Amino acid sequence: MKTNITSNRRYLTGGFTLIEIMLVLAIIALLAGTAIYKLGGVLKTGEKARIKADFSAIQVALLNYKISAGSYPTNEQGLSALITKPSDVRAWEGPYFKGGRISDPWDQEYGYRFPGLNQGTSSEPDIFSKGPDGQENTEDDIGNWETQ
Repeated sequence: MKTNITSNRRYLTGGFTLIEIMLVLAIIALLAGTAIYKLGGVLKTGEKARIKADFSAIQVALLNYKISAGSYPTNEQGLSALITKPSDVRAWEGPYFKGGRISDPWDQEYGYRFPGLNQGTSSEPDIFSKGPDGQENTEDDIGNWETQ
């Protein structure tokens, strides 16, 4: 009796089973998840570094404003006084800050308060980011008094 050997070979040819493919996908997902988790800390560090750099640039712009206008902007004028001339300021030589808007990494405008409450002296303004939650006076706020 003759057996059909060629038909049995068809099932023995190379290829991957569904279990092997699923195992490889699970390993890739595990590695990708670990990498994303590790990069989360790097992004937070980058955001804080950008905020510190923004604080330095804003403080230089505020000092230039103070030199030409005689005092820091009021709370009502805010940081927008660095970009557009307030109506009640005569000796304005700005703009003192490049760009149309002074915003933090979460695309929210920086907070400004003069006289400052957190500098140790009221003669310096407070500049702060409300953090990722966008709410003032929460634990994720970052202020220029923390960077000095």
